[in-house]
Amino acid sequence: MEKEYLNQEREQIIDFGLKMLSAGLTTGSGGNLSCFNRDLGLIAITPSGVEYPDLTPDGIIVMTPDGALCQGEGTPSSETGFHLALYHARPDVNAVVHTHSPYATTFACLGREIPPVHYLVACAGKKVSVAPYAIFGSMELAESIVSTLGDDNAVLMANHGLVAVGETLSRAFDTAGEIELVARIYYQSLCIGTPVTLSDHQMDNVMEKFKTYRLPQ
Repeated sequence: MEKEYLNQEREQIIDFGLKMLSAGLTTGSGGNLSCFNRDLGLIAITPSGVEYPDLTPDGIIVMTPDGALCQGEGTPSSETGFHLALYHARPDVNAVVHTHSPYATTFACLGREIPPVHYLVACAGKKVSVAPYAIFGSMELAESIVSTLGDDNAVLMANHGLVAVGETLSRAFDTAGEIELVARIYYQSLCIGTPVTLSDHQMDNVMEKFKTYRLPQ
């Protein structure tokens, strides 16, 4: 009988995929999720083109960090490249969540970063930058995301969506949700007037406080 890998991680991906859908952070099979068990050196990632309610543990793809397939039915996400690139670039990252959340994606389509209009932007960093456009699934897109993200925890993908990273799938998902909320607040503020942003010093204080207030999940 074939050995099964990352059973817990596969179940988590299904759970958070359904949460992503119910929270309105994507539709259909849009977006993707992965998590990296660094102790075992294996990554679990959503398959391509399967809607979240139809996902099964056997359908979640398991692969090595160099992209070699170990287990799972179907084809890995078309965005596998940037997931692998992020894991190589950021040893602190064990999960990646990519959404097509409407408010964040609106700013991505404007090529407009999300400034610190609310302290919760600190989930990502001092702001949410925009990675230059490249066609989905390309190495150019992976390089654009990695270089723009830097040490932050979320980045907008021009004309595409949002990528959030974290120590855990729960943390990456939480960051994606909080940035969508901030994007909506920013949009609504712009509809009324000119938003007031927090200063670098104020954001430094928030991010320092988050080290103890927002404990790892």
